[in-house]
Amino acid sequence: MKSALRNAYYFTLSRYSLNPNPSLLQIAPFISTFPSLPSVLSRNHPFGSPLCATLMAGGDYDSPQTSPLEKQFEKFRVQLEDSGSLRERIRAVVLEIESATRLMQASLLLVHQSKPIPEVLQKANSQINVLKGLYNKLAEVVRECPGQYYRYHGDWRSETQMVVSLLAFMHWLETGNLLMHTEAEEKLGLNNSDFALDLEDYLVGVCFMSNEMPRYVVNQVTAGDYDCPRKVLKFLTDLHAAFRMLNLRNDFLRKKFDSMKYDLRRVEEVYYDVKIRGLATTGDSVGDQGAQKI
Repeated sequence: MKSALRNAYYFTLSRYSLNPNPSLLQIAPFISTFPSLPSVLSRNHPFGSPLCATLMAGGDYDSPQTSPLEKQFEKFRVQLEDSGSLRERIRAVVLEIESATRLMQASLLLVHQSKPIPEVLQKANSQINVLKGLYNKLAEVVRECPGQYYRYHGDWRSETQMVVSLLAFMHWLETGNLLMHTEAEEKLGLNNSDFALDLEDYLVGVCFMSNEMPRYVVNQVTAGDYDCPRKVLKFLTDLHAAFRMLNLRNDFLRKKFDSMKYDLRRVEEVYYDVKIRGLATTGDSVGDQGAQKI
């Protein structure tokens, strides 16, 4: 049996050795019959190359050129890396803005302790120039990607809203009036067309400022300023009436506007309480007007 197999092996080998260029179809049965051919054969014959091995396996031989799919995702990878790098730079500046905002807020908290308003405002105003420089720095970073303002706007939205609320509160303490949108842009250096103060950020910041009013009124009455509720009530009544002119969607801004109504009612309660006790100074009937407008 073994001698017969050996003879068949050499017979087949001698058969294909007569043809110096055997075809793949001719030699395939030989390979399947003798899977354990010497390694020398695989090195010397053409079917031992990687190309022949691929063809024998039934696959298609592809060139090493990059496919359109790989090119597309390589482009996506570069874009995502560039976007991530830009976001990191933006976030670094936003952290500085957040730090300066905390210092300003800490200074303004002293107003609830009946500290002199000029002294409180002097400490808080020292941070305005710092914020202005940081927003200019932020604008330079965002300008590196033209037309992508609202793509990255969410990275500094909440910080800007808080800054506007503090600036509006400081402006009201100084003048008794609302900080206008253009005035807020001027204070922060955001009056450029490509990097401006978003309208919704301004409106949300004003709503945040109204949330601080009831606490301010209570502390001022406790300190003996019984005319403060009347002033704040008049201001909030006019502000609430102005907001009602806007057709707001059911979103975050609408929720903050709804909270202004409760701030107004809390101030009304303090005002009427002071008035019933005969502590309020004689003035216009702003409390009654405010109650009618709600």
